Amino acid sequence: MARDFGRRTFLTTAAVAAGAAAGMPGQAMAAPEPRGPWSDPTLPPDRRAGLLLRELTLDEKISLLGGDEVDGVLGGPDSHIGTGHGIERLGVPTVRYGDGPIGARQGEGTALPATISLAASFDTELAERYAAVVGNEIRCKGNDVLFGPTIDVLRTPLSGRGFEGFGEDPYLTSGLAVPWIVAARREGLIVCAKHLGAYVQEGAFGLAGSRLQYDAMVDERTLREIYLPPFEAAVREADVGSVMGAYNKLNGQYCCENQWLLNDLLKQEWGFPGYTLADYGAVHSTAASLNNGLDFEPWPALFLSPGSVSTAVHTGKVSTADIDDHVRRILRTMFAHGLFERTPQPPDDDLIDRPGHLAEATRIAEQGMTLLANDGMLPLDEATLAGGRIAVIGEAADRFVQGGGSSSMTPFSFVSAEQGLAERAGSAITVEYDKGRIPEKAAEAARGADVAVVVVADLQSEFTDKPDLDVDAGLYSFPNVEVGDPFVDQDAVIEAVLDANPNTVVVLHTGGPVLMPWRHRARAVLQAWYAGSGAGTAVARVLFGDVDPGGRLPVTFPEHEEDLPTAGDPQRYPGVGGKVHFDEGVFVGYRHFDQQDIEPAYPFGHGLSYTEFDYRDLQVEHRAVHVSVTNTGARPGSTAPQLYLGLPAPNETTPQPPKQLKGFAKLHLEPGETRRVTFPLTDRDLSYWDGVTGQWRIAPGTCEIMVGESSRDIRLTGRSS
Repeated sequence: MARDFGRRTFLTTAAVAAGAAAGMPGQAMAAPEPRGPWSDPTLPPDRRAGLLLRELTLDEKISLLGGDEVDGVLGGPDSHIGTGHGIERLGVPTVRYGDGPIGARQGEGTALPATISLAASFDTELAERYAAVVGNEIRCKGNDVLFGPTIDVLRTPLSGRGFEGFGEDPYLTSGLAVPWIVAARREGLIVCAKHLGAYVQEGAFGLAGSRLQYDAMVDERTLREIYLPPFEAAVREADVGSVMGAYNKLNGQYCCENQWLLNDLLKQEWGFPGYTLADYGAVHSTAASLNNGLDFEPWPALFLSPGSVSTAVHTGKVSTADIDDHVRRILRTMFAHGLFERTPQPPDDDLIDRPGHLAEATRIAEQGMTLLANDGMLPLDEATLAGGRIAVIGEAADRFVQGGGSSSMTPFSFVSAEQGLAERAGSAITVEYDKGRIPEKAAEAARGADVAVVVVADLQSEFTDKPDLDVDAGLYSFPNVEVGDPFVDQDAVIEAVLDANPNTVVVLHTGGPVLMPWRHRARAVLQAWYAGSGAGTAVARVLFGDVDPGGRLPVTFPEHEEDLPTAGDPQRYPGVGGKVHFDEGVFVGYRHFDQQDIEPAYPFGHGLSYTEFDYRDLQVEHRAVHVSVTNTGARPGSTAPQLYLGLPAPNETTPQPPKQLKGFAKLHLEPGETRRVTFPLTDRDLSYWDGVTGQWRIAPGTCEIMVGESSRDIRLTGRSS
C-alpha cells in the first residue's frame, strides 16, 4: 500500500506495522498470551480497538488517559520519559515514552547532530538514516513512543529551540520530516511529531512572551501555508502515530484544548487516526481538553488523572462518548504499531551498535556542515602543512557542544574539534591548543602558525530565547575564570587571532544564525552546527577535504538583527499583553528578505563546495521541472539544486513572496559527472490558501520558475502559465 501526497511515495501504517510487530531487529520476541478476540493480529487495528473497547470498564478507560512516571522526565538510564500503564486483566500493555528528536535522552546515547544540521543536508535519504539511529536506540532502551521529530517552522532565529527543528521553510521541513518519521516507524515505534501549533518561541529571557502563556494571533492563510504544512505532511504522507500539542495559545485557545486545531483540522479534515498528547505541563483543564481533542496527558497527569476525569464525567462536563473516542484512538495506534504482539524490552545499551551509530552520526554531521565563506584556503593541504603548525583555539574546540533542554544528551563518547584535528593531522603536523579565554593569549598562540582554527559556540536552549544574535548570547557563556571576567568575548578572540594570523578559519558550533562582525576578514567560515558525537572527526575531514562540505543553509543568516521580520515591533516579538501578532504573514525567513530587498549575510540555501557545478537544459512541463547539473571541477562534490516558484498574486490583499521553495535534491557528483534532476509539481505546490472560500486555489497568471544553488544564486529561469 502507498499514499501519494504531492512529493514522494511512502509506506503506510499497515506496511510498516507488519515488520514492527516482530519486535526489535535481531531479537526474538515472544508474543503475549491472547486475552480475547482483539488479540487476532490479522484483524484491522480499528476492528481490534473496537472489540477491546467493549470489554473495558469506565474506570479502566479513564486510566488509559494519563501517564504516571513522575521522575522519568529527568532522563535516568533505567526510567522512561513517560509511562502509560496498561490493563493487565485484558492484556493491554504498558506504553513507554522516550525523548527525543536528536537521540535517546535516557542515560547515555549516541548524540546525533542537531536537527538543524540534518536540515542543512537537504538530503531525504540522510533523514532516514538519522531517524533509524535515533529510533533504534529509543527501542533498545525499552520505549514504544518516540517524542520527535520537532517540525515547528522557525519564525525567529532568537528562538531557544531553533536547533531542534528543520529551519525556516515549510517545504524543506515537510520533505525531510516525512522520511524521518517513516524510518523511525520501521523500528516499531509510535512516532510523535511536535509541537502543534505555531510554537515559535520560548520567551524573551524566559519572561516576556513565555511559551506557557503567549497567544499566537495568526491568520488562517499564514497557518496553512507556513506553520501547518509539516504537520499535515506528517499525517497524510507518513501516517504519524501521535501528535504533541504545544504550550502556547493559538488564536485565543490553548493548543492542547483547541477545538479547531485538534478536532476540526487534525482529526476531521486531515483524517488523523492516531492520538494527540500534551507537552509536559501544557494541559490547563480537564473538560476543555477532553472535549476539544486532547487524548492523553503524559506528565504530570493532573488534569487527566483518574480522579479529575471521573469527576468531569460524573458531573456531566465530559461525555462517555468522548472518553470512548480518546481510548479508541490510543488502542488503535497501539494495535497498528504492534505493541500487543511483542514482549516489553527492558533498557539494554548492549543492544546498541555504538561504533556503527557513531560512524553514522559523523557522516550526517559532514553532510550538514555548511561552508559559508572560503577564499581558497580550504581544503587544507597536508603536504604543504607537513612540518608546520596548526593552532586550534577556543574552549568550544575541547568540549561537547549541544543545545539545552529536553533534547540535550549525555553521549556514550564524543570527539572534540581539537581531538579530530590532531588525529587527522597525524605526526607530520603539529597541532597546538589554546582555550581562547583571553584575546591576547589566543593571538600569541596563533601568531606564526601556518593555520589558525578558531572554534566558537553559542548555546540555544529550551526554556529561554536568545537575547540577541551575538555568538556569546544565550543561556550562558563560558566563565572566564582566568581573569575574573564573567564571560568570554568570543568575537574579541576571533578579532585578536585575525590580527595575529590572517590564515584563520572560523568554525561555528551554533544552533542557528549568529552575527559575524569579522566575517569579511576570515579566510574561511564553516558552520558546523551542534554536530553531535562525531563532531571533531567531521570538522577535521571537511577542513582537510576528505569529504566535501555537504550543507546548505536551512535558515537565513542576517547581516543585522534589525533585518529580521520580527525586529523593532514588540507586538510581533516577544508580544504585548500576552499576544504575539504574526503580522508579517507568510513573509518569514528568506521570503521577508526577498520582499523587502534586504541583503542577508548568507542567504537561505547557501553553501560552498570544493568544486563547481554547472546548471543547464531547463525544461518546464505542466507538472514537472527538469534540469541537468554537472560537476565541472576536479574534485568529487555535493550540491543541492533548489527549485523556487514565483506564484502570481490573486489580488492586492493576497501578496505572494517573490520566491518559494518547491523542490530540492541532493547530488554527489564525480568530476565531469552530469545528473538530470526532476522536480515534480502538484496542484498544492502551485496554490495559495484562499481565506474567503476556505480552500486551496491556483491563481491565474504566469508562474516564475527559478533553479539555483540558493535563494539568491539562481542559475536558470523560466515561466509557466
